[in-house]
Amino acid sequence: MTWNFDEQIDRSAQNSIKWGYSKRLFGDEAVLPMWIADMDFANSPLILDALKKIMDQRIIGYAFPPDSLYQAIIDWQKKRHNLQLTPKDILFSPGVVPSIALLIQTFTNEQETVMIHDPVYTPFENMITLNNRKVIRSSLIIEDGLFKMDFIDIEQQFIEKNVKLFILSNPHNPGGRVWNKQELAQLADLCQKYHVVLCSDEIHGDLIYQPHEFISVATIKEQYKDFVITLTAATKTFNLAGIKNSMIFVQNEDLRNALVVAQAKTEQNGINTFGYAATEAAFTTSESWLEELMVYLKNNLDTICTFFDTELPEVFYMRPQGTYLLWFDCSSLNIPDKQLANHFAQVGKIGLNAGSDYGPSGTNYMRLNFAAPHETVVEGLKRINYAFEHPKD
Repeated sequence: MTWNFDEQIDRSAQNSIKWGYSKRLFGDEAVLPMWIADMDFANSPLILDALKKIMDQRIIGYAFPPDSLYQAIIDWQKKRHNLQLTPKDILFSPGVVPSIALLIQTFTNEQETVMIHDPVYTPFENMITLNNRKVIRSSLIIEDGLFKMDFIDIEQQFIEKNVKLFILSNPHNPGGRVWNKQELAQLADLCQKYHVVLCSDEIHGDLIYQPHEFISVATIKEQYKDFVITLTAATKTFNLAGIKNSMIFVQNEDLRNALVVAQAKTEQNGINTFGYAATEAAFTTSESWLEELMVYLKNNLDTICTFFDTELPEVFYMRPQGTYLLWFDCSSLNIPDKQLANHFAQVGKIGLNAGSDYGPSGTNYMRLNFAAPHETVVEGLKRINYAFEHPKD
């Protein structure tokens, strides 16, 4: 089956955060939104069929996760990521960010320290600070055009700051880096040595460009299962953010029991009926949709890289190994960092994520979401080019 990823779908009337907030966020309804990590592609019709079946029953009541859902998750993780799970290893959560908050609350106390990379996905820091914990950043190093971890810095801060929890973005958001087995093992070994719980956010783990290979941390060594907790979902892979369902994979019984108790205190384990159904349908019916999606995204990415190489050769960018996000340096504009996003919105008429939102190391960078019809991506590049050509407007 072939899907039409070129289709332009009007999302203006669906209360879309991506498309409905342009005036509120950027001050102009004419801004082309290419910011929040939400695709502009129609969902797999096979997933939509599963949701229609629920509607056809004409009663939308409470639901529990069926055995077939657990099996679908187990089969998907085994086939694609070599992660061996049992039903008891799987907990459900409304989302990866709520899961991160849950882990912070469960495995750290107030004023204790939690480490993240810099730059990294904005909610990591938000959840730490909102839960009255201390953020410890380890800045990523840029080598050969890619982010690398600074293991000397990580170990030093583990010792000096008494870090309790490390939240990892794998693949990395916003840089698109797919961490290799050696890097992940080196990080996990440090966590094991210093008794740090490792939370691995792997929600982008199915969005990988060949020849790169995604490695789930918990699969590398058997003993990692004792302190690694994996967070993931079908939502990023299959463009299903609205269903509000994610999974927590925790294979250590003591850690799992602690999370079960914490979830019970807040009813965080309650998932809506559509979340269960869409997740199962995604994993059992729509792998071919994903494969075609990755071909389409790769074409978009090639177009973007050619554009930067030819039209803006002075601009440094990271070619992502995974995700549909591009991280690029805007320091050549000589515009104060706090004004960059406004410059692209007001001059270029394009909405991008400000790099500084991802940490101090993101200063002067912007993040571009290219999960959109090719025509939209080309238009977005024209607007980026215009913003670079008019730095003083």
